[in-house]
Amino acid sequence: MNCPCNPVKLYKDCCQKAHNNIESVTSAEQLMRSRYSAFVLADIKYLHKSHHSTTRLSEKEYKELEKWTKSVKWVKLEIINSTESTVRFNAFFLENGNLESIQENSTFCKENGYWVYLDAKNEVKYL
Repeated sequence: MNCPCNPVKLYKDCCQKAHNNIESVTSAEQLMRSRYSAFVLADIKYLHKSHHSTTRLSEKEYKELEKWTKSVKWVKLEIINSTESTVRFNAFFLENGNLESIQENSTFCKENGYWVYLDAKNEVKYL
């Protein structure tokens, strides 16, 4: 299977490593890519684990997120820019027949010795 975050790589050689061991993630961009792949695969447990403890969603919100991630068809990830602790990206998906994009500038930090998602500024675009 090709990796959702980068179709020229195999999932087993890319995001699966992070999904199996979050402590193997070495950068904010790598964590962001693994989170995108987790959205595509509806891996809510990984999304929870990779979220900073102070900004995690509630159990109800995670259930709603899982339902939504399974209802859309993810198209591609486009990295616009990344720094040591931020990643700006577009995530494209089809929802109800419409191509949409989440453009986000995410902030990451280390918690408990590994990279986690802290927060973001984002917007959904209807293309």
